This record gives sequence, structure tokens and C-alpha cells, in this order.
Amino acid sequence: MKNPENRFKAALKAGRQQIGLWNTIGGNTVPEALAGCGFDWIVIDTEHSAVEAVEVLPALQAMAAWPDVAPVVRPAFNDLVLIKRILDFGAQTLLLPYVQSAEEARAAVRAVRYPPEGIRGVAGMTRASRYGAIEGYTANANTEICLILQVETRAALDALEDIAMVEGVDGIFIGPADLAASLGHPGNPGHPEVVTAIEGAISRLRAIGKPSGILTLDEGFARRCMALGTTFTAIGVDLATLVDGMKALRARF
Repeated sequence: MKNPENRFKAALKAGRQQIGLWNTIGGNTVPEALAGCGFDWIVIDTEHSAVEAVEVLPALQAMAAWPDVAPVVRPAFNDLVLIKRILDFGAQTLLLPYVQSAEEARAAVRAVRYPPEGIRGVAGMTRASRYGAIEGYTANANTEICLILQVETRAALDALEDIAMVEGVDGIFIGPADLAASLGHPGNPGHPEVVTAIEGAISRLRAIGKPSGILTLDEGFARRCMALGTTFTAIGVDLATLVDGMKALRARF
């Protein structure tokens, strides 16, 4: 058995637009249902949700029934142990939050790669290797791992190019909410200063040929970001959509 191609990573390299969604509701039923909704990628979020690392495994298993959608896992932090566990669960794409320097970016790259390129711990009987069925998994896994780093502070923006150009970084995700807080506008990602910073970051990344992405529930701004150059653009959060839908249903009665 061969190691599966990471189609999300391949699409990034090809510059194809991928429309995404945030999964913050734990368990396996919601991830499975979302996977059949036609999105290109879905983030299983363990940073800003009640989803624990151990719940990532059943979510990935549930989503596997829909091979056209790419699962992306966001660990709670850029932490070697969390990263190792989630990769062993079979995640091929990680979105690491709160990266603020090239040094932190290099640490992330080392964490997702097996030696000699990195320091990822080796285990044989994992879902990532299909419990030993993938021939030469440890020798070849690095090529299909996709690493996205989240830039979400003023300091990270100042170091944007240095972070983005670290060897092994496949893309940069811009976090509007935390960036707004860092720039002095908590709770207001639509503030002109924040919007200017986001648009500038997208343009800067496009200039150096590095894929960029964002999450925004503002449809107009999502289209604006796509026009500027984002190629992995998330447009919804499951819990927000659920609450909005229930409120709208109640209002009709």
C-alpha cells in the first residue's frame, strides 16, 4: 500500500482555490456530516473548541468516507508532543497557531518531519501508517505532510516574509480575530487598520509566491481576499452556522 497523496498540499502547489469550513463541534457525527457538504477542506479545531486531541482520531476516521475533502487539524499550540500525536492519528495537514518568528517556524518544521530532517518520534502501529500496511511510511511520510502556520499578531506580521520563507512551510494562514486584538481592536476584525494589515499580508505573500489563507464569515471580504490572492479560504464555522440557522428558524415563527 502506498502513502496517500495529500491533495490539499498538491492544490496549494498548483494555486487552485480551496473553499473551507471550521469544525468546532466534537464527536464523529458532525465531522462526517460536514465532510459530505462539498467543501474542499475542513479544519478540525482543537485550539478554540472543546475538542481534545484524542477526539481527532474518530473525526478523521469519520471524514475518510468522503475522500474529496481534505481534513486539516489545528492543534492547541505549536507543541512537539501534540503534533506527534495528531500526525500519528493520520492527519497529513496541520495548521499551527500563534507562530511569531522564523525560529518558531523552524521548530514547527522539525516537529512534523521524521529524522534526519526533523525530530518527529517514530512509531510503527499508527493510523498514519495504516497500522503498518503502508510500505516505507517512515521513509516517505515527510513528502506528504503539509504545514500551515498561523500569523495573528503585529510581531508575526513584522516577520511575515522570514516566517513564510522557512524551508518546509507550505502556507500562511492569517488569523483576523487575534490580529485585530494585537493591533488594538479586540472584537473588531473589520476595523480599517486590521483590514489594511490583512490585505497587505496577502499581497506580500503573493509577491513571494507563498500560498495564503484566511477564515472570515464576511462573504464580501472573503471574495475580496480571494481576489487579492488567498488560495485556501474558509467561509464558515459549524457552530456559528447552527446558531444562525436556529435563530432564523425561530424568527420565522
